[in-house]
Amino acid sequence: MDNYFINRPNLDRLVRSLAKTYNVYAPVKSDDNRYYKKIGDEGLRDAVLGEIRAVQTIKSFYFPARIKVADYFSQDISERKPRPIAIVGVKSCDLASLKIMDYVFEQEPFNDPFYISQREEGLIISSDCTCYGESCFCIGLGIMPYPTEDFDINLSEIESGYVAEVGSGKGEKVVKDYFKLFQNAEHYTEKKEENRKSLKGSLSEHVKHKKIPNKDSIQSLLKKKFDSPLWEEIAKTCVECGACSVICPACHCFTLKDQNVEGNFERLRLWDSCLLLSFARVAGGANPRKLLAQRLRNRFDKKFNFFPDMIGRFGCTGCGRCSQACAGKIYIHEVLSKL
Repeated sequence: MDNYFINRPNLDRLVRSLAKTYNVYAPVKSDDNRYYKKIGDEGLRDAVLGEIRAVQTIKSFYFPARIKVADYFSQDISERKPRPIAIVGVKSCDLASLKIMDYVFEQEPFNDPFYISQREEGLIISSDCTCYGESCFCIGLGIMPYPTEDFDINLSEIESGYVAEVGSGKGEKVVKDYFKLFQNAEHYTEKKEENRKSLKGSLSEHVKHKKIPNKDSIQSLLKKKFDSPLWEEIAKTCVECGACSVICPACHCFTLKDQNVEGNFERLRLWDSCLLLSFARVAGGANPRKLLAQRLRNRFDKKFNFFPDMIGRFGCTGCGRCSQACAGKIYIHEVLSKL
């Protein structure tokens, strides 16, 4: 992969130019959190491209919480194409979640044209983490705090700008189209690697204190503890709000709802959560997971057992968002430690 250098003013010029073709989003900081904001005439003035991942996950751009998938008695809405999206400042944990989302929504014969269209036409300009949060444990699952794949361009922040690494044909085209904004990165790549090594070492120590099992043993430990009273113990503080599923970058379950709008019916796709009592309930009221402990166990089983069997990787990326969102103070790294 080719490396270039781009200074901050030129990166701002690049993003402003991309905004003519894409809806461009970048993280901004509010209090101690980061949220994606659409970039307008102000460019990257308020954007925070380093630090840690935003609270909002990038799945919301490709798999919105609420989207109309059909209008009855009208033309197919799939003909109405939205503007492509460019996301700047995506972190490694969110990129890893796309492996899960792609598997779910792109496999035949039930692929999702809405998701596929946004993924194919969108642009991802990722960036290295420059620090980590208390709940972060990506490295414990084998995910680095800097992107290594699945980006179009990645930005590694250094003192005077960014080392820009090209990761795809789309990224290569962007560099080619705006080549005047980029410089040779020969004198900057060493600093990039130093920064990465330092953060990796610090985060590794942070994760070690959480006593998370070795990633290669997690699946087998989960299988051994499937019938353990551990799940009832953990479920005691769960309030069944579904926040962990909503905030997770890899959770993808949804429900379909038909509603009457001014005499016409439309079908909506809405995010759902396996923690909710109604999730697995079927006609006649039967429910294979009536107990909250069963539903909580199912969430962990799918992430750390089902997905390793299906695609050889966890359905969790170690971003720690669920721990921050949980009203019952159920921390995912503590659950793994209790295994």
